Amino acid sequence: MSERVELTILRNLFFNEDFTRKVTPFIKSEYFTSRDERILFEEVEKFIIKYKNNPTKEAILIEIGRRKDINEDECKSVENLVNGFREEEVNIQWLLDTCEQFCKDRAVHNAVLDGIKILDNKDKKRTPEAIPSILSEALAVSFDNHIGHDYIDDAERRFEWYHTKEKKYQFDLSYFNKITKGGVPAKTLNIALAGTGVGKSLFMCHCASAYLTQGLNVLYITLEMAEEKIAERIDANLLDLTVDDLHTVPKQLYDDKVKKINTKTTGKLIIKEYPTASAHSGHFRSLINELSLKKDFTPDVVFIDYLNICSSSRFKGGNISSYFYIKAIAEELRGLAVEFNVPIFSATQTTRSGFVSTDIGLEDTSESFGLPATADFMFALMSNDELESLGQMKVKQLKNRYNDPSVNKTFVIGVDRSKMRLYDVEGSAQTLIDSNISKTEDAYDKFSDFKL
Repeated sequence: MSERVELTILRNLFFNEDFTRKVTPFIKSEYFTSRDERILFEEVEKFIIKYKNNPTKEAILIEIGRRKDINEDECKSVENLVNGFREEEVNIQWLLDTCEQFCKDRAVHNAVLDGIKILDNKDKKRTPEAIPSILSEALAVSFDNHIGHDYIDDAERRFEWYHTKEKKYQFDLSYFNKITKGGVPAKTLNIALAGTGVGKSLFMCHCASAYLTQGLNVLYITLEMAEEKIAERIDANLLDLTVDDLHTVPKQLYDDKVKKINTKTTGKLIIKEYPTASAHSGHFRSLINELSLKKDFTPDVVFIDYLNICSSSRFKGGNISSYFYIKAIAEELRGLAVEFNVPIFSATQTTRSGFVSTDIGLEDTSESFGLPATADFMFALMSNDELESLGQMKVKQLKNRYNDPSVNKTFVIGVDRSKMRLYDVEGSAQTLIDSNISKTEDAYDKFSDFKL
């Protein structure tokens, strides 16, 4: 049956222009099990790409005769295949469906063989962790019939899209909502850039707490701190207790506060710890699927603390530069966000020069500039002794696909580190650096020696 399908596909590449135009981008030579058929497809594909038309049998026979990598018997076998083709009437939709199923089956078959090679250590470039990704890619093979947006014909659909309100996940911080036009959408990767001790985890714990109170399901994955330490920070934020008070508060008062939170939200918060550099997107995917199966929990928002200490599902860290390795992790996490239709929040460290800079930029991202190239939204968190004394933190937009990053480019937010909480500062305390918004001289420009 498989051989018959292959011959049907090859024959129609000669005689069916509509079929050829739709399927050529998706068929690969490795899908054909017979060497004769692979050779024939390679020549047909080259002809179509070069001349933008179906080949004639005569043209392909000439090209086959010119090949130096096949022997006389193989040449004769391919010629017999070509000479045996006759134009036949066929239902185009059946032909497309059959060809698509053939491509799917062969892609999965080849992916399984690739996985076996990896497990047998015959593939030196990929690790066993790459197998789920290889299989997922094979299972996703399909013919995409959408060939572009027609500016005139699709005007009505475009108008409807303009007036369809995109679902956003709002912050509880007004300036973050301003710069994102009401929050972050699903299928996005959002990155906080900061130095050690400035507030990467504080920011993510605060946002996780805020989303929980909005009734959302929140998954917090930590590779840096223990599950209990993350829960401690979220307790301080939600229960309105300092971190120190949590260790002395009476049990009854603690239980009462937790119950009060439980009555205010329909959401759940799951915290999962992995050892540093031991987990990647494949582990996170399995975790989400397992939570759905065992706890009936599907996250609305995911936090990963933090990106640089994740591992890649595709590459070994020792065999690749940090630029490509961190970029690969970012791509995998963004792919995970798309797969599960969630926004993902994570963080990254500054470079050594960025750590002492008073005004950091994307170039101060540690290890890989490929990370900001992949992120949808990226911002820096900065502090110094004077800002600390004011109970404030400086925020600077670095990349923003949701809005114009030059508007409200820099602003401040309040921070209560004892309760692991962020808040909006009063209007009189908010000093904008963005010249498009305010001509007021930035009071923070005089600050030096920022901790990033």
